Amino acid sequence: MNPKFIHQKSPVKIPVPNLKLIEEHFGKVANEDTDISIARMIAPPGWSEPHQTPEFDEYTLMVKGKKIVEIDGKEITIQAGESLKINAGTRVRYSNPFKEEAEYWAICLPAFDFHKVHREE
Repeated sequence: MNPKFIHQKSPVKIPVPNLKLIEEHFGKVANEDTDISIARMIAPPGWSEPHQTPEFDEYTLMVKGKKIVEIDGKEITIQAGESLKINAGTRVRYSNPFKEEAEYWAICLPAFDFHKVHREE
């Protein structure tokens, strides 16, 4: 039987390179949910990820700072108070070349799956 609600008090910290913090509240790691993932992220100054072409939609809600998002070769800067949706199948790269850390929430539909993110190494 499914509960009527889930009160998440202890998000799961997911270890990643480059000192980025991921606290997954809902998703495959936190509660085995494959439909959606919701995670708080803190990207330190100088952080970047390789290009990727995920099989899921990813929404970003910026809380603090800013980061650069390269979408199919075009760079945009997203900053606190702004949001962005990247559709599944889009080649994207995230980075924080700025002096301030970037805090944001990432929501993936369906849930983030390392095997479906298709990062270029």
